[in-house]
Amino acid sequence: MDVRTPNRLPFHRLPVFPVLLAQFVVLLLAAVVLWRWRGAVSGYSGLCGGLIAWLPNVYFAHKAFRFTGARAAQAIVRSFYAGEAGKLILTAVLFALTFAGVKPLEALAVFGVFLLTQLVNWFAPLLMRTRLSRP
Repeated sequence: MDVRTPNRLPFHRLPVFPVLLAQFVVLLLAAVVLWRWRGAVSGYSGLCGGLIAWLPNVYFAHKAFRFTGARAAQAIVRSFYAGEAGKLILTAVLFALTFAGVKPLEALAVFGVFLLTQLVNWFAPLLMRTRLSRP
């Protein structure tokens, strides 16, 4: 495969897709629980916080897993760095837009679901049935 040729796998077949799906399910469940327990403001605040964590991760997965193979090692490293930089910038922009544009907002719900979604990102590989690295 040529270095410039991107990976032809569809997005749902990438190894990171189950983690992104688990994050999305957890953020939706947390938003619904907050909405039922604390009201509508907490519900959509939690949804915003979860999306602030999830959308940059989707961007990173799309950017980082574009190339495969040993010949594309430099392109893989460049795409990982570009994906991480874009993820950080997108997270900061989404936080700024949320706190500037969404009124009323419950900050504790935003940060709580944001952290919960990040925790899923950290611990989901331990919970997945398929092993990503097989001998």
